[in-house]
Amino acid sequence: MAENGNEEERQSEPVNFRDNRKIDPETGKVRGAAADAGNGNADQAAEKTPAAGQGADADALAQAEEILNGAEVPAGESVAQGTTSQEAEELKNDLLRLQAEYVNYRKRVERDRAVAGEMAVIGVMNSLLPVLDDIDAARQHGDLADGPFAAIATKLDSVLATYGLTRIEETGVEFDPNIHEALMQQPDAEVEVDSVSQILRLGYKSGDRVLRAAQVVVAVPAE
Repeated sequence: MAENGNEEERQSEPVNFRDNRKIDPETGKVRGAAADAGNGNADQAAEKTPAAGQGADADALAQAEEILNGAEVPAGESVAQGTTSQEAEELKNDLLRLQAEYVNYRKRVERDRAVAGEMAVIGVMNSLLPVLDDIDAARQHGDLADGPFAAIATKLDSVLATYGLTRIEETGVEFDPNIHEALMQQPDAEVEVDSVSQILRLGYKSGDRVLRAAQVVVAVPAE
């Protein structure tokens, strides 16, 4: 009876199994110390790896300008130990060449910017030429002798003059094919060379650039 009772007690006690496998069969992940060691190595590697693209957003051109402006070419005796005089001279020449290239680049950018601004102004003036023709026709007919529209036309002329717009409207001057377009020729015994006797349509210049040649009547010497 006692033996039967001991057997029943042993059968009723829970049986515990210790799983010593390093790989979890359900998740496939490393267990215990191995996992901790792996995570520690990964953390250390992440700490040693610098952030990607760090400093990539810096303005390279501004940095180059700052470096070049503050750089001083070292003398031969102040070169780092182990650098020969020939290497020092090559470094000096490279720095001077880089400075010269940068100066030329800045000049080219400023020149291109000025040309772009000038072309923009010329484009606006060209688009206003038909309006100026209408204003000139109104003046010739006496419609702008007085009143608010006359004041507006005068202000427009003043504004365009500040941007370098000038009229080609002289008569009695020698004919110049660069600024005049001859529509008619008339013999004239009083002239010795081909001259502008009448302006049929005004021409315009912006500085030295001809926007539109003046259409004229040319007086030619009589034979």
